[in-house]
This record gives sequence, structure tokens and C-alpha cells, in this order.
Amino acid sequence: FGLGGKEYPVDRFLIRGGRRLTGEVRVAAAKNAVLPIFAATLLTGEECVIRDVPGLADVATMLELLGSLGVRVSRRGRTVRLQAGGRITPEAPYEVVRRMRASYYVLGPLVGRFGRARVSLPGGCAIGPRPVDLHLRGMEALGARVSLEHGYINARARRLRGAALLLEGASGPSVGATANVMMAAVLAEGETVIEGAACEPEITDLARFLVR
Repeated sequence: FGLGGKEYPVDRFLIRGGRRLTGEVRVAAAKNAVLPIFAATLLTGEECVIRDVPGLADVATMLELLGSLGVRVSRRGRTVRLQAGGRITPEAPYEVVRRMRASYYVLGPLVGRFGRARVSLPGGCAIGPRPVDLHLRGMEALGARVSLEHGYINARARRLRGAALLLEGASGPSVGATANVMMAAVLAEGETVIEGAACEPEITDLARFLVR
């Protein structure tokens, strides 16, 4: 959990009840919604302003990744301004991706807008290993050519095309794969229909951002 801009590992919460609660607490925005929205700013050269951004390590890592791609990043308090209007390098290096699996969110928007992406295979996380096959299946369904070389996923497409696809694996829907396909489909030609899509709140937030 995050506290004072730092993250701490949690094994359990021990709550002793029976006391009347008073006072106020500021509830930060959801990190899981912010990260894919940050990645989605790669889809446009216009400036995007994201407000009420939580001060967490994963947020800083995603901003570092986008900055390394060439995105202009400005952060002031809880407000972040992002603009991918200059020269963008469509490669997410292992040094950054290994620190946060959510770095993989850049795959969809990079292929969608620039027609190519080179993204390192993501590192592990506390939840355990989670394969990325659904992400790749989604990119291929939209017409991208996907290959694995030296620990990197290479995806290329002259122009993505909308498709109907089932995006559900043995463990059920994938939030990350759903988000990646949604972002890739924004600039694809035609309509994309995702069956077996994840329905978490962060997917709804991303959808609202993409519409805007």
C-alpha cells in the first residue's frame, strides 16, 4: 500500500473495531486506472492533462517509461501533463519494464499509432507469473505481425484493422490484454468487438478517456 509517496509491502491488516470514526481523509485516485490512461496518451500528439494522480512508485515508473519513449512529461503536484507530439521511440526497454508489469500497456498504443513496437517481456510481480499470450493474441487479431526475439516482443502492422475476437484465457478475462486491445483498436480501421473482455472499473475509466 502507499503512504506518503512510498509503497510498503502488506501481509495483513489488523483492524480493531468498536470505536466511533470521525474526521476526514483524502482518497487518492486509483493507480490501476491511471497507468493505462497514461499509456493511452501515446495515441495522440495533443497534450493530455490527468488530474488527481496518486503519488506512488508505479506512477513514477510509468512516467519514466513514457519519458524514455520521447513523451513530454510535466508533473506538478497531483496534475500530470503528457504530450507525445514529438519524436517517439517505440521501444520499451527491459530496465524499466522489469520494474513494473503495467509498462506493457504501451504495446497497444504504439502499434496502433506508429505501426510498430518493441517491448521487453515484463518482469514478475507479487501476484505471481502471468503470461502475456492474450496481449499478443489481441494484436495478431487486429492484423499485427508478432515475434519474440532476445526477450523482446516485436509487433508490426502497416495498418491495424478492426476485428471480432475472444479475449479470455484459462484464468478468465485479462484486464491488461483488454486495455491493450482497446487502445490499439482506437486508430484501427473498422470496428473491433471484444468478447470475454474484463469489466473492472479501470477498464471503464480507460474507455471514458479514449472516448474523450
